[in-house]
Amino acid sequence: MTDKIKVLAFAGSLRAGSYNKALVRAAVEVAPPTMTIETYDLEGIPLYNSDLDDNLPLKVVEFKQKLRAANALLIATPEYNYSLSGVLKNAIDWASRPPQGNPLEGKPVAIMSASIGKFGGARAQYHLRQIFVFLDMYPINRPEVMLSDAQNNVDEKGNLTNPQTRQLISQLLESLAAWTLRLQTKSPQQ
Repeated sequence: MTDKIKVLAFAGSLRAGSYNKALVRAAVEVAPPTMTIETYDLEGIPLYNSDLDDNLPLKVVEFKQKLRAANALLIATPEYNYSLSGVLKNAIDWASRPPQGNPLEGKPVAIMSASIGKFGGARAQYHLRQIFVFLDMYPINRPEVMLSDAQNNVDEKGNLTNPQTRQLISQLLESLAAWTLRLQTKSPQQ
């Protein structure tokens, strides 16, 4: 592959001051030269309704087109009630329905999370990994990027200030790039 790896990045939060959106912004800043990251805002995706599977809302059509065009995904997930946000689950439900032509299937993906709690969104990440199993996606296992105490690691302008987390994000993106290339060069027989 001679072109840059195209990554679509989004946060499972709608809040303007989202700590997970800060992680996505930091990822854009530390992306390796072999990668381009396009950010996407899930704002405006309606609640999933299977009655609309044959007449998708425009925002859903746009989201699915972006997913198809990407070589890999980067998802920043908040943790709500020991799990991922409804916003993120809803977007995944729309993207994966109907099952024919699911743009998530076979997609390499990296996960990050930020939380005001001490576990940094770990439980949300693990639930997201369970969803990836069913969707036949290929998540990166290491490094794990889980920012705890996020309110003290993101400044008032929404910038990630924790240098260790920035370094982990950089390593995560390097791993995602290598994983994406590995999956693209693997023959269908293997």
